[in-house]
Amino acid sequence: MSLTGQISGVIEFSAVDGPGNRFVLFTQGCNFNCLACHNPYTINLCNDCGVCVDVCGSSALDVIGGRVVWNPDRCTGEDACIRICPYDSTPKAGPLRVADVLERLAPNVPFISGVTVSGGEATQQASFVAALFAAIKADPKLAHLTCFVDSNGAAPASVWDELDPVLDAAMIDLKCFDDAIHRELVGSGNAEVLDSIRLLAGRGKLHEVRLLLAAGVNDSDELLTRTGAWLAGIDPTMRLKIIGFRAHGVRPSSVPLVEPTPEQRAHYADVLRSQGDFPLVVI
Repeated sequence: MSLTGQISGVIEFSAVDGPGNRFVLFTQGCNFNCLACHNPYTINLCNDCGVCVDVCGSSALDVIGGRVVWNPDRCTGEDACIRICPYDSTPKAGPLRVADVLERLAPNVPFISGVTVSGGEATQQASFVAALFAAIKADPKLAHLTCFVDSNGAAPASVWDELDPVLDAAMIDLKCFDDAIHRELVGSGNAEVLDSIRLLAGRGKLHEVRLLLAAGVNDSDELLTRTGAWLAGIDPTMRLKIIGFRAHGVRPSSVPLVEPTPEQRAHYADVLRSQGDFPLVVI
């Protein structure tokens, strides 16, 4: 198992990345290219083109040996480097060892209930995630922490098999139940996503399915009814989270993405509830 991961950031306390207060690690690199992505700078690894160096107002970026190197001690937190990047990446991402993560985690342990690895896409670095979770489970001071991944679900069964011994649960995004619309929204099909939902639910390791809905794109009553019926066929009490699309931070898109109103989001919940006894959260 890999003891080093490519990491774009850490949030030491989060109440929105799984149950309770959680320590969240964001991996760099994703196998989707979602039109609605709020973290597009986590999609690709830096290709060291150097475009970002001259726009850094804090002189925290240098080119050394053909590589763009970020100095966090000089960085004032500006995002000019991210905004100018033509490659959906960030020079601030870099390698982090399992030991480094545990060192950052330790002071927060009395105040958190678990650790979530998000992204990017966590399953793209499954060996690192497995090594991290295994280290947490093996440490008596950390073993009470739950270990979650926040994933787009586009991973083969072999990845879930690797994570299974140390994974408490996964949160899976289902961008769209309709494969054609899913391809339009993320650039690839949803077969692996559906397989992952089915597999994780069968193992009792599916915490929730998240549905990101944009008005007029993937929110029709007919589509939501089919989605709810399919999910209910797996588990009619499955936890669902309805997330209304928000435009803030999203790249310009060839597909018009419109924020649903509060009334529309409430209606989505009603349509899904008609298919199962789902515990629903609407945000």
